[in-house]
This record gives sequence, structure tokens and C-alpha cells, in this order.
Amino acid sequence: MSPLLITGTSTDVGKTVVTAALAATAAAEGRSVAVCKPAQTGVVAGEPGDLAVVEQLAGPLVTRELVRYPDPLAPDTAARRDGRPLLTLAETAAAVRDLNTSDAVLVEGAGGLLVRIGEFTLLDLARELGAPVLVVVAAGLGTLNHTELTVRALETAGVRCAGLVIGSWPAAPDLAAECNREDLPRVTGADIVGVVPAGTGSWNREKFVTEAPGWFVPAWVRGEFAAELARR
Repeated sequence: MSPLLITGTSTDVGKTVVTAALAATAAAEGRSVAVCKPAQTGVVAGEPGDLAVVEQLAGPLVTRELVRYPDPLAPDTAARRDGRPLLTLAETAAAVRDLNTSDAVLVEGAGGLLVRIGEFTLLDLARELGAPVLVVVAAGLGTLNHTELTVRALETAGVRCAGLVIGSWPAAPDLAAECNREDLPRVTGADIVGVVPAGTGSWNREKFVTEAPGWFVPAWVRGEFAAELARR
């Protein structure tokens, strides 16, 4: 089974909403979906985290969270501050593989590609699993540099980039955003395979699951995304 890993060029670029949109898109194709969030920070026991947001938007699905820490920091820093051992690559990879009874397995990282989830990064996890990585990017000024650095890191590590998704496309995009939409594929060599409108994280579930499949390029959904769901 080859899961699809979701990273961002930084924090707050829309990874969780994009993950929910992918889950809704897979479910619309009749697939069962599992979503893993290895490390959740900034929440305490009993509080809703990112997986609760995914379920609220996309509907009931299998979810797996391995650890959570109260401080809103990088997971490895939060773990040290909490006096807890770091999550290991081996246990995380095993937890993801345990979800392979679902048709689609999505893994949402923390922050950017090289943020330490524990003793490892999402890049390390992708290599361990032999999995592609989808990169969620910002729309505005600064995104070209952040996105190209992320894609180059994937290429250097021999990890396939499954495409770029603009995580929050403004209702009234400025000149930088409009130009970036054309320039991102040019500077990275990776296609934009999805554009998620800003504010969709506050939508109700019915509207979200109805609209979400339309945010992704149809050829990508039918091609590479479908191939990942079918790959065993």
C-alpha cells in the first residue's frame, strides 16, 4: 500500500482542509478513507485536533493520531518540553501501514517537510514508506521560494512530488497571487493539481463534500490520485 503524504511549505497554509478535501474526493469515488496525523501539537487530551476538523468537514472515516502535546510548537520540541520520548520512524511507519485495509490512506504532516515530527521528518517517513508527497502551498508573495525549496528537497531525496495544491485561494487575488499561479509550475516543475478557496474550513459538511472534488484537476483525480488509491 502506498499512502499519500501531505505536507506544506510552512504552517497555516491549509494542510488540514486540503486533507479533508482529498478525503471527501476519495469518498465521492466510493473509496474507504483513513487519515493519520502522527503528531498533534497545541491541544490537550480531550480537545479536538486536526483529525476532528477533517471528520467534521469530510464525514466519518478512520483516523489515527499517535501522540499529542500541549505546546503549539514543532513536535520534537513539544515532546522535550513535555518530558516525553520522541516518536520514532519505525513506530510511525508501522501505524501507517496498519491502515492499509482502507482504500485511501492520507498522512498529514506537521508544519513543513523538514519539521521534526519526532526523531524524523515527513521526508524520512516518505522514504521509509516509498510514498509520494503532495505539497500544500500559499497563494501570495514568498510562496515561490518556499515551494521550490520544498520540491527540491523531495527531488534530492528521491521522493516523488504528487503535485501542488494552493491551500487558500483568496476571493479577490492580488497581482502576486495571480502571477504565482502561473509561476509555481514553471519554477518547481510540479503541476498545480488543486486550488482550495479561502474560508472553506468553516463550511458545513454537506456543502464541503459536495464542492471539494471540484477543487482538484479532474485528470489528476482520475489519474495519479486514483492510481495511488489503487496501488498495493
